Amino acid sequence: MTALRIAILTHSTNPRGGVAHCLALAEALCALGHEAVVHAPDPSGRGFFRAAACPTVSVAAKPVAGTTVDLVRARIDDYLRHFASPAACDFDVFHAHCGIGGNALATLKHHRLIAGFVRTVHHVDSFADPVLSDWQDRSIREATHLLCVSHTWADRIATDRGTEIGVVGNGVDLAIYQEAPTEADLIVRERWGLGVGPVVLSVGGFEARKNTAGIIEAFALLRRRHRQAQLVIVGGASLLDHAAYGARCRAALRAHGLAIGRGEAVIETGPVSQEEMPAFYRRAAVLAFPSWTEGFGLCVLEAMACGTPAIVARRPPFTEYLRSDDALFVDPGDPRDIADAMTAALAPMTRARLRAAGSTRAAAHAWRACAERHLDTYAACARVEREPIHA
Repeated sequence: MTALRIAILTHSTNPRGGVAHCLALAEALCALGHEAVVHAPDPSGRGFFRAAACPTVSVAAKPVAGTTVDLVRARIDDYLRHFASPAACDFDVFHAHCGIGGNALATLKHHRLIAGFVRTVHHVDSFADPVLSDWQDRSIREATHLLCVSHTWADRIATDRGTEIGVVGNGVDLAIYQEAPTEADLIVRERWGLGVGPVVLSVGGFEARKNTAGIIEAFALLRRRHRQAQLVIVGGASLLDHAAYGARCRAALRAHGLAIGRGEAVIETGPVSQEEMPAFYRRAAVLAFPSWTEGFGLCVLEAMACGTPAIVARRPPFTEYLRSDDALFVDPGDPRDIADAMTAALAPMTRARLRAAGSTRAAAHAWRACAERHLDTYAACARVEREPIHA
């Protein structure tokens, strides 16, 4: 295949699963001989949450005070300003991974600055606000080619759209996420006051679709058996407003007498660097990830690569790419079931079985293979891009 210039658009420079996917995908594409450039609005001016072995562009953006609709509209406009000239649109393929980028590219297509674009749908949110819902729908409807990270979402969208959708999957970098400790392990333990544990890790902050409330209820039950257990909640950077749900979770913690802070029963870190993330996985006895809604659940592969057993919801997409003995499957609506899984993960024989199975499962998901699954779609989109656009 001829080398391609690919513009990859994501919604943020923060450490979220979709952003991590874009950076790793671009790095793998560059290793295959293409030029993949990841773009994201960057109101902080600090750039992406990690250094990348691919070109990146921090799109000029300003902080926005207002509603989520105001913020999303501003980020779409940031992209439109950035790609306003033909020179900025000098790419063979445009690939959006979010509704923000998808709406900007849809507008560029209508303005005939580009011929079409690829849209990867990681998952579909349920928005109460009709404007956000319409923007999400448009970013999918207007795409020239659609991809998904799981068959679960590909099948759902294909049913709605009546079109075939490619499945590209996900990957994990085994050079970064591994069982061998690094200097970061000691730094993480000391910085956050991690004790003898057991430590339960939750990734994604206080968010309804991550089922944080269910994890809290389960952890409260675990603490009855293990008084020194700690719940570490990592991440949480999001464009969406989760304040009301976060307040509900904090109220639940207070009701259970669980303090939040360094060295306390519950530790909330906020976003952390990629250098530190493997250390959190390695320190944890188990990853609690019984999500209600996921596109794929990238952190499950990362945890497994670090030798950490995972608790996941007994529902797609987890049941799609994990076998029954790869992880501990639970009913996400049953805190006692989740708590029992937390306890089961501490048993030496169960831990040994899950560590072995998880290592095998993580090794089967390489970013290079994920990147290669994009190439036919890119080639088809590039042919569209190279056709003359007539006024």
